[in-house]
Amino acid sequence: MKIRIRDAALADVPVITEIYRESVLNGIGTYELEAPSETDMSSRFNAITGQNYPYLIAEDENGAILGYAYASAFRTREAYRYLAEDSIYVSPEARGLGVGGKLLDALLSRTASLGIRQMVAVIGGANPASIAVHEKGGFKHVGRMPASGFKFGQWVDTVFMQIELGEGTDTVPTAEPDLRKV
Repeated sequence: MKIRIRDAALADVPVITEIYRESVLNGIGTYELEAPSETDMSSRFNAITGQNYPYLIAEDENGAILGYAYASAFRTREAYRYLAEDSIYVSPEARGLGVGGKLLDALLSRTASLGIRQMVAVIGGANPASIAVHEKGGFKHVGRMPASGFKFGQWVDTVFMQIELGEGTDTVPTAEPDLRKV
């Protein structure tokens, strides 16, 4: 299957909402318990893209959306400005086909081009598929919070993974990340 990565657009939000809804209702990768509305997802999309973070879509050769990924601020305090967090969601029918890895590769490249030096993955439910995608992408395990989430009647762990981007910590940044409001 050919997978094409492109920038997400506001018109993609209905499909993004459905992919995320399935993850909320059936998975432990996100700790949301109720699926957000399309309006909520539009607001989230605008907040992320409005800060110049990349928001990407994976689609097949027919233009069907297979998944999405985005980078966002890990935390809002200014000292974290060189660190971003990634999020990747793949539709159930496209899981196991390499979609997550292609999204992650493109996301790492695009995020590094902004001057971000580190990316962290906060993996809910210690999701084995997500851990595998991040390991393959070069992320290293940096922490685990046991029983930090409670979903579907069970305690679940959160795994933290991290990767250096660009020059990483080898140099002191001479420019701020390109996270201007667009």
